[in-house]
Amino acid sequence: MHSLEQTIRENVRAALLEDIGSGDITAELIPLTQNALGRVITREPTIIAGQAWVNEVFRQVDPRIQLEWLVQDGDEVAADAELFRFNGPARGLLTGERAALNFLQLLSGTATRCKSFARKVSHTQVKLLDTRKTIPGLRLAQKYAVTCGQCYNHRIGLYDAFLIKENHIMACGGITTAVRTAKQIAPGKPVEVEVETIDELKEALNAGADIIMLDNFSLDDMRYAVGYNAGKAKLEASGGINDQTLVAIAETGVDFISIGTLTKDCKAIDLSMRLKAE
Repeated sequence: MHSLEQTIRENVRAALLEDIGSGDITAELIPLTQNALGRVITREPTIIAGQAWVNEVFRQVDPRIQLEWLVQDGDEVAADAELFRFNGPARGLLTGERAALNFLQLLSGTATRCKSFARKVSHTQVKLLDTRKTIPGLRLAQKYAVTCGQCYNHRIGLYDAFLIKENHIMACGGITTAVRTAKQIAPGKPVEVEVETIDELKEALNAGADIIMLDNFSLDDMRYAVGYNAGKAKLEASGGINDQTLVAIAETGVDFISIGTLTKDCKAIDLSMRLKAE
């Protein structure tokens, strides 16, 4: 699979293609020799994520553009904070503005949402996981932003770990058969099984699952599962978890909580680019 660096280049290439198309006709109003400088600020508190995508936008638009970052990914900044300064050809700065800010506001919004969830359970040992519910084409970008917000990545795609769900179990002929077959197909790949009852939990443990996803378990059943498991497998809580139910679930002692809302419901951060002729 692609490295993050290659993915960033491809993300930016696609974003510029859809925005610029056959050319930025408005930027052509500006003389080729006109330079400009300016800065980008955030209008609201945020956790920063996406610096590499911004850098790549302006590198692809015009390598003469220079950026000076005043913050780093993972930094927590207040409203009206200055994020970076820039200078260079005015045409390139204006052409790249929207693509650069789109990446920065989306990824910072993702990181900020993750940090707000992570804070709620910081008194526990649980790790909050993202899911595959990401914006198409921006999976690695959003999963990178999740880590900037002090949460963690679940599997990246369908290729790097098994996640055996209800329909897989039915089609395979049962949990035990599914786990056994998975270990034969790809030895060394993590095998996770989704279970809906305590009996299924016990079967998954006996089958040798590495991780067991407790799907929509009650708090009492989660506590029982933690005690019964006794550290043999990792336990992951899942199913409609939100900021209202998160803490109580974390306090049951599960190892992981997977939350689709970390990436699918994020709100972009309000940013502003201020430019002046040089």
